[in-house]
Amino acid sequence: MYITPQEAQRRYGFHPRTLVDWANDGKIECIKSPGGHRRYSVSSLEQIKSGSITTILYARVSTSSQKDDLKTQIEYLANHYPGNECITDIGSGLNFKRKKFIQVMEKVAKGEVTNIVVAHKDRLARFGFDFIEWFCNLNGCKIIVLNNTYKPPHQEMMEDFMSIMHCFSSKLYFLRKYEKKILNEVDKTE
Repeated sequence: MYITPQEAQRRYGFHPRTLVDWANDGKIECIKSPGGHRRYSVSSLEQIKSGSITTILYARVSTSSQKDDLKTQIEYLANHYPGNECITDIGSGLNFKRKKFIQVMEKVAKGEVTNIVVAHKDRLARFGFDFIEWFCNLNGCKIIVLNNTYKPPHQEMMEDFMSIMHCFSSKLYFLRKYEKKILNEVDKTE
């Protein structure tokens, strides 16, 4: 059910300008009537009133040498959504087994999270963002991407290709580092 800003103010005491800001930030659900007037979801307003909206700020970098970038992300997120829990991860965007990422997804599955805020969509996952977004929506959670700039398809594809190349080259260098150990172990078993 949706109600007018005046009805929302009468029932819950929220100023109409606050409702507009919350709707623009994705904190409450809003639709527009054919005449362009806003209508607000009663369930969204009830959640705000009861304090049951849980917003998680999620920041991730690929390596520990990027901790300065992580701090920048945290500050950026906290400036836009102050007073919310911030979960940080260090690991590849291709790795879906990151501990903190799994914790967030488990909270979403339990219905404990209403919003996940990220600076860029690739901070959550390099690939599979659409699936993660679908999963979150299925469980009543919305993903808010603060810096959601349009990239031409060829640029996005090139960035994806580079991240895959980086992932595989890292694995290759890791294997080279332990190549002698691996070969010795293979020789022992033969």
